[in-house]
Amino acid sequence: MSSELFNQQLLKYIGNSPTPFHAVRNLRELLDDAGFQSLPEEDAWELKKGGRYYITRNGSSIIAFVMGQIPVEESGIRMVGAHTDSPCLRVKPKPELNRQGYFQLGVEVYGGALLNPWFDRDLSIAGRVIVDNGEGKLCQGLIDLQRPVAVIPSLAIHLDRDANNERKVNPQTDIPPVLFKDAKKDIKDFREVLSEALSHTSTSLAGKKIVDYELYFYDCQQPAITGWRDEFISSARLDNLLSCFTGLKALLESGDRQTTMLICNDHEEVGSVSACGANGPMLQSLLERLYPQPERLTRIIRRSLMVSADNAHGVHPNYADRHDGNHGPILNAGPVLKINANQRYATNGVTSAIFRQLCEKADVPLQVFVNRTDLGCGSTIGPITAAMLGVQTLDVGVPTFAMHSIREMAGSEDAHNLYRALTEFYSYEGSLLVEDI
Repeated sequence: MSSELFNQQLLKYIGNSPTPFHAVRNLRELLDDAGFQSLPEEDAWELKKGGRYYITRNGSSIIAFVMGQIPVEESGIRMVGAHTDSPCLRVKPKPELNRQGYFQLGVEVYGGALLNPWFDRDLSIAGRVIVDNGEGKLCQGLIDLQRPVAVIPSLAIHLDRDANNERKVNPQTDIPPVLFKDAKKDIKDFREVLSEALSHTSTSLAGKKIVDYELYFYDCQQPAITGWRDEFISSARLDNLLSCFTGLKALLESGDRQTTMLICNDHEEVGSVSACGANGPMLQSLLERLYPQPERLTRIIRRSLMVSADNAHGVHPNYADRHDGNHGPILNAGPVLKINANQRYATNGVTSAIFRQLCEKADVPLQVFVNRTDLGCGSTIGPITAAMLGVQTLDVGVPTFAMHSIREMAGSEDAHNLYRALTEFYSYEGSLLVEDI
């Protein structure tokens, strides 16, 4: 697949996935189209060699896997991990604010968001809504208003002369979005506003009593190929829907000889501690269900490898001093091995060597990122999964600018190169163990 076609599909996927719920729904549709079978966790399963399956949890995490033809005790499992969530603004349970005659919504900041870029954007709302179907039964569905319904206006420079020198954002008082004028203060419950909006849509939620919701604001601006020479991708949620989609496309190309798995967890941006997060039981319970004999599972895990795919910090030309001089990844120069001596990333010499060899085999350029020693380092699901399962793990990602902004930037060649590397990894029939000499 050409990089141009790959990027078209990538940007379409990200644009249609404003929340983790939508991201998983869209992954499910692609898996269904490819012949994968959904396995409800509450049901009994009958699996077969060569079978292609997936499970979901909370509607926001998904694990897809192929039961390979090669005995898994010989091959191990080729795993790729990513996450479906991104920093954003989440609507509070009782969000109604009416100030100076304007109706606003109180929001919580989800994850480590850069807040300044959220000002003066055309914002919409998407997420999950739980309704009473009229017979006392609770049902859930997804909504996406798909149009600008709110703005967080900046304070004019005339009223804040120091804004360009030291603009601090108070997340409680400065960022409630403005939705409309409500001079008479008639609106007491946001559910009324939401119900009215749903009544003008074709969704099956229309006309139902809204019991609860999980809703998020997002930027209406669509993903785009940008740059004078079309060298870049600009989009919300590149961290980390880019890796979710890239891992999926690689999985679909890998065939059924190897046992392969794609894990896309929610809640990475807030620590991964949840029923469907990487620091929860979802992956381990699946593996124990597939391979219930402890000794057998230990042998399989020992021959397996997890590639944690999460975006890396590209060296910013205006702030190059924030990088180690020998480890500044460049956009469109290939995916990035992420290394940290304090185990914020799970890469070690062995897993690094394996991935280097795979990239060389696939003719994919590879870079290395190490944080400046005097700066703190972020982390990923890689160390969490390695600690939970004891599986050898490495961290890799696409170099990115403006990580955790409302709009991030990556190279237009890098996601395709990561896809090629992950396809090689999924299909590789050699051993993933490095022998002693």
